[in-house]
Amino acid sequence: MTQTVILGVIGSDAHVVGITILEQALEAAGFDVVNLGVQSSQEEFVEAASANDAEAVLVSSLYGHAKQDCEGFHRRIAEADLDVTTYIGGNLAVGQDDFEETRAFFREMGFDRVFDSETDPEEAIDALMADLDMRSTESEREHQAVSA
Repeated sequence: MTQTVILGVIGSDAHVVGITILEQALEAAGFDVVNLGVQSSQEEFVEAASANDAEAVLVSSLYGHAKQDCEGFHRRIAEADLDVTTYIGGNLAVGQDDFEETRAFFREMGFDRVFDSETDPEEAIDALMADLDMRSTESEREHQAVSA
């Protein structure tokens, strides 16, 4: 069963390269990706997650204003009665000196995982697979190979 993830850049941020790379890596890993593109609103993330019965929402922000852009984000998700795993990554805060403080801030906001701008896409994908419990057992992989 394919897992659906919503991907986009939140707020007024127009950085597209990172989510393009992440979209390609997620698709190669077997995810169904709905890429909202840049300058996406909280409402667009929530509507897309609801419309596509998504399992995860991945928010990107590189211009340093994610704290403002994500304020109330998880309240909107709860109001939409969505059960999704939420990730955020990028350069999340202007003048970010200690990423562990930034990580703690966004975890308190409700994000399940928080990544810095240097995170390799494979690291995020491995975390997502683990969080969505997508790891197949050796016998399941053998059965899939035989069935194919």
